[in-house]
Amino acid sequence: MFDHFRLARYRITIAAGKYGLTLPPHKGSTFRGGFGRVFRRVTCALHQKECCGCLLREQCPYAYIFETAPPRDTRALSKYESVPRPFVIEPPEELKTEYAPGETLAFHLLLIGRAIDYLPYFIVAFRELEEVGIGRGLRPFQVLDITAIGLDRSETIYISGANTVRGVDLTYTGGEVLQKIPARASKISIKFETPFWLKDQGRLAPVPEFHIFFRQAMRRISALSYFHHGQPLLADYAGLTSRSRQVRLTENNTHWQDWERYSRRQKQRITLGGLLGEVIYEGDLTEFLPWLAIGEQVHVGKNTVFGLGKYLLTVNK
Repeated sequence: MFDHFRLARYRITIAAGKYGLTLPPHKGSTFRGGFGRVFRRVTCALHQKECCGCLLREQCPYAYIFETAPPRDTRALSKYESVPRPFVIEPPEELKTEYAPGETLAFHLLLIGRAIDYLPYFIVAFRELEEVGIGRGLRPFQVLDITAIGLDRSETIYISGANTVRGVDLTYTGGEVLQKIPARASKISIKFETPFWLKDQGRLAPVPEFHIFFRQAMRRISALSYFHHGQPLLADYAGLTSRSRQVRLTENNTHWQDWERYSRRQKQRITLGGLLGEVIYEGDLTEFLPWLAIGEQVHVGKNTVFGLGKYLLTVNK
């Protein structure tokens, strides 16, 4: 069912410029914000302030990547103004904020479905962002290298100073991901590694019951398949939702963590947060495993483009 679901992961290593870098503890929104502004400048043909109403919106790389909207003729999710973005920026796990000149840090970029074809635009934008700068004071940095990360190997595709990108294809499919997990399970652990926002019927769910977590994973993966692969997933959604209620939350070692990000667009600080920690679920989990394994790749929940909603799945047969 997930053989068409394509993913590509890249590790981007940067070095602080001559003035160093001052970054927040959680860096995903900083990278996304700076990168988004430059991406728009590089790709937007009409240089309008808003994508809504633009005649070129359906052909524009920026609109597709950052202002993703349902096609006009879609029959699914048409009531939504936007759909899940086809990328995730996974920031460094370290929480340090000060980087001396020349000091390095690395983050990951995940591209999903059709967005993989836009990799050259991402690389150009990161090159442009070197001079624009990021973090406090918008200080410059240098992209040292970009490495494609496959399921079994990795290869460097770009090195600082080069004007070319190596044509290395290490994309992988959801089907290949599933080949690396057990076929059956009656007990799993989920470790929420970055803040994880769970909602149930529009409200915050402080207790990560399995059916709430699973529904969010299923909705996100279904939307990514439909809008960014052009293929709906044929699944028994009602049955899966109903049966997911039979899976028990047997251990809950999570806590809530708040953090803030600064929005240059809104010119204010925005409070975000989510659950961190580990849970254990028990029951007949076999039919849910494929969804959870894909969700581990693409993140689940709110603000995934910043790297939130990252989790580690461990299967105990």
